[in-house]
Amino acid sequence: MSSFKKQSGSLTEKAGISPPEITNVAAISEIKNRRRQQPSAEELISGILSGNRTSLSRAITLIESTNPEHTQKAETIIKGCLSHANKSIRIGITGVPGVGKSTFIEAFGTYLTQSGKKVAVLAVDPSSSISHGSILGDKTRMEELVKDENAFIRPSASGENLGGVARKTRETIILCEAAGFDTIIIETVGVGQSETAVHSMVDFFLLLKISGAGDELQGIKRGIMEMADAVVINKADGDNIKKANQAKLEFNRALHLFPSKKSNWQPKVTTCSSVTKDGISEIWNTISDYFELTKESGFFQEKRNEQNQFWMMETIDEQLKSNFYNQPDIISQLKQIKKAVQNNEISPFAAAQILLNEYKKNL
Repeated sequence: MSSFKKQSGSLTEKAGISPPEITNVAAISEIKNRRRQQPSAEELISGILSGNRTSLSRAITLIESTNPEHTQKAETIIKGCLSHANKSIRIGITGVPGVGKSTFIEAFGTYLTQSGKKVAVLAVDPSSSISHGSILGDKTRMEELVKDENAFIRPSASGENLGGVARKTRETIILCEAAGFDTIIIETVGVGQSETAVHSMVDFFLLLKISGAGDELQGIKRGIMEMADAVVINKADGDNIKKANQAKLEFNRALHLFPSKKSNWQPKVTTCSSVTKDGISEIWNTISDYFELTKESGFFQEKRNEQNQFWMMETIDEQLKSNFYNQPDIISQLKQIKKAVQNNEISPFAAAQILLNEYKKNL
């Protein structure tokens, strides 16, 4: 009977390389603790005032946080930065999706930084009401500006609570100004409700349009046109130049039909190309003319004072609403009362009064 020798095959497990011994456990532990440790409000304020972008980004994250523990810290930071703010030009830019807002802002922002300006772009991106996701793609669309050492881009998801996002954007402006940014650009979601909120926090409001989309004035809300301090026909290049100039004439006629602005400023219409950069400098000249006129007349400061009062009232409204919906008794009853309203067992007005009465009992 033959015997077999045990052979070692190719699948036989072999000894691996031993991992190196960790000799400095204390150093690694210190690094981990440092990562977990958050800077204090005072440290963030100091960093912001010295122009540190990491401190600025961290402070903005605190402002945007819905965690109640972050609220007090955020308020301390805003208070510490407030006396160093209000030294910028605030420009709101709006336009329907596809008009080229991000491309325009990159061309415009680059022109400003090359002229010695420090530019902060606060872009409110659209959030899905279904998945609650957000594109937050402005940093990828503004490839050149995001690398510019004199520019800072901060995208924020708009979410469902426009008022809350607008308030946080207003507070972010203060931090950016304290960090030394002298030109603040706020990009809105698109033509709609967000424009009113943005208009209430900027000095100059710019409406971006494109030609060749049919009737140039079709679908433009009167309110948006009345808010605009300038209308810019974008993508005025190549075969589109003639159409852009025609659109310019149409908007000029339309703007002259509106009543005079309180600022005594006559809104201007111009064309530009974000690709060739034609017309970009003229837009900045228009904005500069506006600031010269409004500062001499006192309207500039008057408008800012009115905006501050407006945001005080908006903050009160938002806080009251938040307190109402976060009260335990309201939370426990809301679902049941909603169902009763849905089943027509009680009117919406009576249901609202029940909840308000419950809220008042706990004040």
